[in-house]
Amino acid sequence: MKFSACIEWLFADEAPDFADRIRFAHRAGLDAVEFWLWSNKDLAAVEAAVHETGIAVTGFVAEPMVPLTDPANREAFIEGLAKSIDVGKRLGAKVLIAQAGNDLPGRTRGEQRAALVATLKAAGARLEGTGIRLGVEPLNTLIDHKGYFLDSTVEALDIIDEVGRPEIGIVYDVYHSAVMGEKTEEVVAGRIDRVFHVHVADHPGRNDPGSGGVDLRRRLGWLLANGYGGAVGLEYQPKMPSSESFAVAKRLLAG
Repeated sequence: MKFSACIEWLFADEAPDFADRIRFAHRAGLDAVEFWLWSNKDLAAVEAAVHETGIAVTGFVAEPMVPLTDPANREAFIEGLAKSIDVGKRLGAKVLIAQAGNDLPGRTRGEQRAALVATLKAAGARLEGTGIRLGVEPLNTLIDHKGYFLDSTVEALDIIDEVGRPEIGIVYDVYHSAVMGEKTEEVVAGRIDRVFHVHVADHPGRNDPGSGGVDLRRRLGWLLANGYGGAVGLEYQPKMPSSESFAVAKRLLAG
């Protein structure tokens, strides 16, 4: 099992300097790191830390973060995607993360879904041949992202099937899925190839694995047994020092 630390949260306690979090993650034994926005980072410092440590960058958010359910945002998103691709190539990242955006007032779900599909098709065409893929992330609407358009893993996968491009898949966040009451083996069954990246956190609290009641080890075991071969992104807020937290998480999740 390969682990990727989301250094927006992990190692922030040990290294206030963002690029130094990459070094701390490497020293702690992480295989990779990931983060959210790239536009607010010192990319030269991040790139230097990546090259110095040899650690992989699994991915980051494709910018701009605009509602992809609004066709008026399509051109701006595709233009921004080109810049995100350039950053991905610079850092060696293979997966960009996209969010659908909030449910838009005055628009039917059918209209918004059609706009989302069209934008993702255009994104797939832009990504073709780059070696970089885009994963759309369903999020929970009960706690963290009330009003978000896409809170169902099944609907997200149906949308990916409608898009029909190999460059477009999903980021499957076990935490968000569990909050929505989903069972991994039911919502992902038969479509594991559309899962480009996985995130984990426990619930309640979105904290360290083992701090809540989600059966993270069983769910990850099912994903791996059914063909998922990517990294497991540790996207949680640690309640203990990050290096210690990772050691505990690794033991709990991988045995």
